[in-house]
Amino acid sequence: MIRTARALPLLLLPVLPLLLAGCGTERAGAGAGTPEASSTTADVTATSAEIASRARSLGFDPDLVHVIDPPGFTLAEQSVGVSDVGLSIAYTQLKTGAVITLRVEPGTMTDANCATQAAISVPMTCVRDGNAWYRTGGGEIEYVLAQQGHLVHVGAERGSVTRAVLRKAAQSLRRPYKSELLVVLPPAHTATAPVQRGDLPANGDGAPDNEVGKGG
Repeated sequence: MIRTARALPLLLLPVLPLLLAGCGTERAGAGAGTPEASSTTADVTATSAEIASRARSLGFDPDLVHVIDPPGFTLAEQSVGVSDVGLSIAYTQLKTGAVITLRVEPGTMTDANCATQAAISVPMTCVRDGNAWYRTGGGEIEYVLAQQGHLVHVGAERGSVTRAVLRKAAQSLRRPYKSELLVVLPPAHTATAPVQRGDLPANGDGAPDNEVGKGG
């Protein structure tokens, strides 16, 4: 149920640094301004060619493939959605039950249309924060980043997380590691052979044979 949006007292945080600076090199859990730790094999960022190969095999735009590292949250593998609409991933915090969602989809945004471009049918309160926008409305809060030809939405239910936590999640945007490709771009479901039924006649329209034998 969509609740009526209320204007929030937007206490402006320090200007958001360039969220995309160094995209693809930040380690999981490393916040903005944290020196990058030495990489391990599991944390090697997938190359553009590796991402493109998996994405295109699924008919998906490789430019949309990104992940985030919300502090204290875990990626819910069953939540990953890949379609022609875009990429969607949910990150959960077991202790509180809070959920942060990542959506990467085709689209554009400017200061002029930020407040009206939304998946929900209520006006959004929109404030610039560095090279991103912070939006509230309809019971939701989110950061939105505009990249070439697509938008990155990092959002949550209002009251479930603080703006600072959501901001850190948006700052952590990066390309997936090699070890994450199977999760972020899961293999397409393999078609299985139809189950053969013993009660189907060899001829006719294939309706089950429910004829009652002698003795009823």
